[in-house]
Amino acid sequence: MARTFHLMRAAKAALILGCAFALLACAQVALANGGVRRTLTPAPSDGTATVGIEQCIAATVQAERSATFTAQMSATGATQKMAMRIELQQRLHGESEFHTLVAPGFGVWRTSEPGVKIYKYVKQVTNLDASAAYRALVRFRWIGERGHVLKRDELHTPRCIEPSLPGQVTQTPPAPGA
Repeated sequence: MARTFHLMRAAKAALILGCAFALLACAQVALANGGVRRTLTPAPSDGTATVGIEQCIAATVQAERSATFTAQMSATGATQKMAMRIELQQRLHGESEFHTLVAPGFGVWRTSEPGVKIYKYVKQVTNLDASAAYRALVRFRWIGERGHVLKRDELHTPRCIEPSLPGQVTQTPPAPGA
């Protein structure tokens, strides 16, 4: 009985060790490939919008970590112009919710020229903190004659996760009330 227990314990330990090595190998392959992850989204149909991540790059050097978000919308029959606003959101390791960050070029309404049928915007952010997840909140407006808003929509992109890398200190959220 004791021998069976020791064999089962050894088998569990070997399984856990094997999984750890597999995860480490996957992380090394991702870093060797520049940590690039792409998520492509289909083109929107009339009066719809889509969002996605064009690139999510994890790197050991903070200045090389980046995320490239995409947003696209298509006009309806009555649309004169289209507008979108992209906001950068972050969730640090240990936090339960995303919060909006102030970053250059984010949080500004961008408007298409009149008569555009498909409006696409690509926004990159660099110098990302490790041990955090990033996403974009994109607000869309379809504008008709005399500047009246015909329709609104709001979508979140998939997340870009910047993992803790070996030898790095992870950032933790501030204590409540601090």
